[in-house]
Amino acid sequence: MAMSFAALAGFVVGAVAVLFYRNQIEIPGKADAAADAETGALPQGVASVLAVLPSSAVVLDAHDRVLRASSAARAFGLVKGDRMMAAELLALARQVRRDGEIRESEIDVAGHKFGQEVTNFAVRVAPLGSHGQVLVLAEDQTERRRVEAVRRDFVANVSHELKTPVGALSLLAETIQDAADDPEAVTRFAGRMQHEAARLTYLVQDLITLSRIQGAEPIPTPGQVAIDEAVHDAIDHCNTKALAKDITLVAGGTEGLRIWGDDELLVTALRNLIDNAIAYSPEHTRVVVSARPAGDSVEISVSDQGIGIPEESLERIFERFFRVDAARSRATGGTGLGLAIVKHVAVAHAGEVSVWSKEGSGSTFTLRLPAFGGSAVPVQRSLEAANG
Repeated sequence: MAMSFAALAGFVVGAVAVLFYRNQIEIPGKADAAADAETGALPQGVASVLAVLPSSAVVLDAHDRVLRASSAARAFGLVKGDRMMAAELLALARQVRRDGEIRESEIDVAGHKFGQEVTNFAVRVAPLGSHGQVLVLAEDQTERRRVEAVRRDFVANVSHELKTPVGALSLLAETIQDAADDPEAVTRFAGRMQHEAARLTYLVQDLITLSRIQGAEPIPTPGQVAIDEAVHDAIDHCNTKALAKDITLVAGGTEGLRIWGDDELLVTALRNLIDNAIAYSPEHTRVVVSARPAGDSVEISVSDQGIGIPEESLERIFERFFRVDAARSRATGGTGLGLAIVKHVAVAHAGEVSVWSKEGSGSTFTLRLPAFGGSAVPVQRSLEAANG
């Protein structure tokens, strides 16, 4: 990214310089007073080049007065009126004006976007012509830095999560080797090895699923997805876990609803929601999966009677590897990726996921996805996992 910006900046500096020398003897055409005031002594063509730049562009005269500033530069607060507001950029411009050398740097500017504290810019400053004019190009790289930070955190989290089951498997294998003459111990530790191997398998599967959908790429082969079938498939995947805790799985709502998307991804999202509901619910309770039309969308909700989520954790619940109760999550075999997968599945279908929860009163997760045209007939269905 930095190299591409430098290349683009170099091209622009060269192009503007060529235009400057070609047009410095031409008389600018007539324009309104505001345009004349902003353009100042700039030759024809230079303003047109700067106008199409994706980055913020500012031209300063020999007295640090702004001759031309792109709309992006003003939107970010780099320029106000005919003044450059960023002191670091002014200092760079003066250095370039003194020695004529192109300079590159990075600066942080107080954010002017809602909710954004600091904007980070990659900056390139170059001399423009022989009259003390200076060209400043600044590219907003805040989002790129954020993505890099997320990627670093993700790699660190993946490394940590993989080390835990792998380390446990290694330790258990050594223990079994030392206990070769004790069949009872071998059986006990072999069972624990199977548990850790299963946990590692789930983690790898979730990582593969997440990597498929987190890039916000369009679904490769979308089609009509019947909500009824997706709900039934997801419940079938979770029946064994529900039976083990004597939890009743109930499917209800409106029959005949359809969306346009990927049935496998939808089943994966619903399975993760139901798995979570089972894991965090006490025995002898119910988990309800319900679908209903909502305008041009379909809402699929998964409600439980579990322990609920603390209010302070609700904003982070869809982050990768975030766990409200890390010890409980690991004990239940959770990877910390399930809800992140649900969120990305929703985004991949141009939808969204929301959560309502209260500690001690359970949780309700709702997927809201664009509906595919078709009629819908209300019907109530129930699958009792506890009774098989």
